[in-house]
Amino acid sequence: MPSLENKTIAIEDLWLSFADKSVLEGINLDIFQGDFLLVSGPNGGGKTSLLRTILGLQKPTRGAVYFFREGQQVPSLDIGYLPQKNSIDSRFPITVEEVVASGLMGCGKQPKTVQKREIDHMLDLMGITTLREKPIGVLSGGQLQRALFGRALISRPEMLILDEPSSYIDRQFEVRMVEILRELSSRGTTVMMVSHEIEPFITLSNRNLYIDHTLGDR
Repeated sequence: MPSLENKTIAIEDLWLSFADKSVLEGINLDIFQGDFLLVSGPNGGGKTSLLRTILGLQKPTRGAVYFFREGQQVPSLDIGYLPQKNSIDSRFPITVEEVVASGLMGCGKQPKTVQKREIDHMLDLMGITTLREKPIGVLSGGQLQRALFGRALISRPEMLILDEPSSYIDRQFEVRMVEILRELSSRGTTVMMVSHEIEPFITLSNRNLYIDHTLGDR
């Protein structure tokens, strides 16, 4: 049984509505350090809304999300976020390197040499070093997804939230993504992933959840 000291997130009686439409209803969920939660459910069932509520990007209609570190409640956690690709405006004038580097914002002042080493490493890990100066508007869907994945990882967050991470990527990088996530999970990184393609990640997860406005185990 996980101990209370290992709890990182507590979601209590969470409801979310837009106008007269109920999106999430009475969600209760405890997340523990090192969990790998694989979340599935129908389109419109509230999966992305739950992720965005945890991230503080949406305010719940009722209920609350609490964060913990070493048994003590804290205001927030260091969370790396990979949103759905279709939420990104590819017309925004930013390069691949700048996308990846933006994941270091909020990490405190670092020497430029350290930042460059981290960025170089992440570009190499994602296999996009040759694209570093390319604007995101010229990228394929898979290339942009790699850049966004690199942005989510570069700060070495204590938790990763991934929304359809395998969308648009090819089979070769999907295998690589699984390897990267397996290594991070083995180090104790907490992962919460929404995916309609469960099969590639099922061996990584220790908890499989199903959301269709309410929450259940799959």
